[in-house]
Amino acid sequence: MISVRAICVFLAIVTVGLADDVADYRKGESVYDFTVKDIQGNSVPLSKYKGHVLLIVNVASNCGLTEKNYEQLNQLYEKYGESQGLRILAFPSDQFNHQEPGTNEEIAEFAKKHNVKFDMFSKIEVNGENADPFYKYLKYKQPGNVENDDSIEWNFAKFIVDKDGQVVERHIPKKDPLDLIPSLEKYF
Repeated sequence: MISVRAICVFLAIVTVGLADDVADYRKGESVYDFTVKDIQGNSVPLSKYKGHVLLIVNVASNCGLTEKNYEQLNQLYEKYGESQGLRILAFPSDQFNHQEPGTNEEIAEFAKKHNVKFDMFSKIEVNGENADPFYKYLKYKQPGNVENDDSIEWNFAKFIVDKDGQVVERHIPKKDPLDLIPSLEKYF
């Protein structure tokens, strides 16, 4: 039988570990402090994007906003990717009405069919206890519009990161990517 002391020690270790996990994202000084997984599951240190303006978007294949957003994100990349160094990072998430039910392989195939020119990453959670630490960091740096809640509202919420890796703006899902041009141009 397990002793009460053993249970207490175990709970203390777990609690300290959880506290460290929750606090880790707050220790980041910039997005460059994070490593994420690309759509193939490879680790990608975000420091590879140093010196670039980033547009970070949570995406879903089966959302009513998908077609327009993918088209406009491609247009932004074509206009500013080479000339200004814009990088667009898309993170699939299935947290909104299960509009991204596919596997990473299926999501990659969908992106290929839509001629996606921007970088696709592995499917993650963007809200809740299991939210990816990188998304916790984004929301910590640019909280949402709802009082006391930094949650991502829906698919295609957008974050702008400047060339120094600082999260400088957050935009609602219904804001079209092309409407971000004045904001993006401030940071090139």
